[in-house]
Amino acid sequence: MKFRPWLVLWLLLAPVLSAQSTSPSLVLEGTVTSAQNKTYVEVPFQVPAGVHRLSVDFSYTGHEQHTAIDLGVAGPDGFRGASGGNKSHFTISETDATPSYLPGKIPSGSWKLLLSVPNIRVGVVSHYRAEIRFNPPAEDSSFASEPLAHGSRWYRGDLHMHTAHSDGSCMSQAGKRVPCPVFVTVQAAASRNLDFIAISDHNTVSQFDAMRELQPYFDKVLLIPAREITTFWGHFNVFGTTQFIDYRAVSHDGLDINAILRDVRSKGAIASINHADAPSGEICMGCGWTPSTPGDMSLFTGVEVINGGGMMLSSEDLWDREIAAGHRLTAVGGSDNHNALTPADQLGAIGRPTTVVEADELSVPAILNGIRRGRVFIDLTSSHDKLLDMEAGVGSRHAQMGEDLTASDGMSVQLNVHVAGCTGDQVHLLVDGHESPELAPLEISGSDETLHAHWMASSGRHWLRAEIRDSHGTLLVLGNPIYINFQTR
Repeated sequence: MKFRPWLVLWLLLAPVLSAQSTSPSLVLEGTVTSAQNKTYVEVPFQVPAGVHRLSVDFSYTGHEQHTAIDLGVAGPDGFRGASGGNKSHFTISETDATPSYLPGKIPSGSWKLLLSVPNIRVGVVSHYRAEIRFNPPAEDSSFASEPLAHGSRWYRGDLHMHTAHSDGSCMSQAGKRVPCPVFVTVQAAASRNLDFIAISDHNTVSQFDAMRELQPYFDKVLLIPAREITTFWGHFNVFGTTQFIDYRAVSHDGLDINAILRDVRSKGAIASINHADAPSGEICMGCGWTPSTPGDMSLFTGVEVINGGGMMLSSEDLWDREIAAGHRLTAVGGSDNHNALTPADQLGAIGRPTTVVEADELSVPAILNGIRRGRVFIDLTSSHDKLLDMEAGVGSRHAQMGEDLTASDGMSVQLNVHVAGCTGDQVHLLVDGHESPELAPLEISGSDETLHAHWMASSGRHWLRAEIRDSHGTLLVLGNPIYINFQTR
């Protein structure tokens, strides 16, 4: 069989086309004939106001006869890119674009596809079809056109890091400290076998263009769009959207944190408070959580309970206070890495700590859904095998970590704690954020086992969670709660 490079390319790009689940906003169809061989064809189309991203899927007939039609696009503001025959799909937005294309504002008005015809044989007629989508939500939330892995399991990642697009730096080849490229960060994550990372540069969105370029190459590491919203009264990460979010909170007569959070939620993204107990003021401007107006905690999904930046900072106290107030916030961790070349065994290294999320697949929607559900534990040791999960049951009713269980006063609640990779350590069970004398630590003797305990329920709202500590009491793994009677009020 004769080798046909165009066929190989078509097969490689086919999954991109099949990944487009939304109906096109506009379809352009036409024909190219042999009379147009070695000419340029412009196909005009109109873009309405209010578009922040457009995506194009292009196909044509005649490949078996060696017809070749190359692709490009121009807007009212001029040339926006050309990919020749190497791409049948591209996306352009205010923040990022498929390589070969330029990101930037999407002005309304007359656009045109730029078709080049390097070859079409005499007598051949090629039919082309361009599907154009305005503001496709899937490409606003992810750089991957399909899941990187399938199947429900625990996926390991890091939700907080910085690159050259804010204050991340590393040593250059000549030994000078320079802004650290996004590639170095992703390469470090890949070398540590992480399943996902969220590059969360401060307030900016410029890192997304590099992430869209890198995602096809790093097809074992899911790149989650994120940024650290940095205000004068606290920082929080936003996950799951590439769209601009105005971060300029003020103390009065203007945008406050709640308004920012409502904007985050309207874009389908989630938010998590960062290093709430960090020092603030001139020591670290805006680092501690001290909002000038009361924050609506129902607009948050999580809290960065463990921050690896230099000292493994814990914010368990704020987390417990907010749960006590009725807010079901998922504990996550983040390295807060500012130097991608930090050795893996040092504080602040990428993946230290590791946030481990149970998800149906390795995709942005699935990972975010796992965080929303509370199916998360934090591995402070950055291992590849530690596991912590918990189940509670009353009679035939059961709840997993992150879920709610109803238990009346005096009921015996069966607790089953699944652990792995922690032989010789102990499980500590916490009630309402504190260890209880009625729940003694459980010794871990096997490499993978389920330990059992009973807790006598009392009236009111409670939350139960597990931690794994070593023989010296050092925290190794932190789990999320099972909520007792949270749905009864």
